Amino acid sequence: MRKLVYFIAVSIDGFIAGPDGSDPTGPDGFWPVAQDYVQHLAQTYPETLPAPARQALGVTTEGSCFDTVLEGRRTYMNGVDAGFTDCYPHLKHYVFSRTLTDSPDPGVELVTTDPVAKVRELKREDGKDIWLCGGGELAGALRGEIDRLVVKLAPMTLGSGTPLFSHKTAFEPTLYDRTDAVVLDSGTVFLTYDKKAQGGA
Repeated sequence: MRKLVYFIAVSIDGFIAGPDGSDPTGPDGFWPVAQDYVQHLAQTYPETLPAPARQALGVTTEGSCFDTVLEGRRTYMNGVDAGFTDCYPHLKHYVFSRTLTDSPDPGVELVTTDPVAKVRELKREDGKDIWLCGGGELAGALRGEIDRLVVKLAPMTLGSGTPLFSHKTAFEPTLYDRTDAVVLDSGTVFLTYDKKAQGGA
């Protein structure tokens, strides 16, 4: 069965964006995006690069991890506000929203129903794993369905902002096994955690 993978950049103190939720890697962003970070993404997770970055870097490879991306409305609208209605045309693209009524792009499918039910449906389909891109509110709603966390831990703190999981997420301690760690010279650490099987020690 396909896995739901929360692949996300996070600060040391657990935030994925600033208080306003805007793209921290955009033109006015504050996130550290070093050359070795971009190179590692291009080599290991090329499908997670948005289309403009793929074009600029000459990345054409399909990638081996994901063929589907999930976004919440706020995360998706960061791309729309930057002029891109589908940042991931090379992936099946779903946006979860209770307020959007029409998709701004034919390549983006809106999901207005229960996100858990939709993810369970997607997991049963054939294909590569499913990338949960963000944001924190959608991740909170899907926390119980997340099979793997790939945390791109940035060498910075924010103090406040959008947390890895929404503050509304239920308290439910969950154990993971660390299955990989890649430390970049620039300071970012890629940490991979797989959820422990229920009842596992």
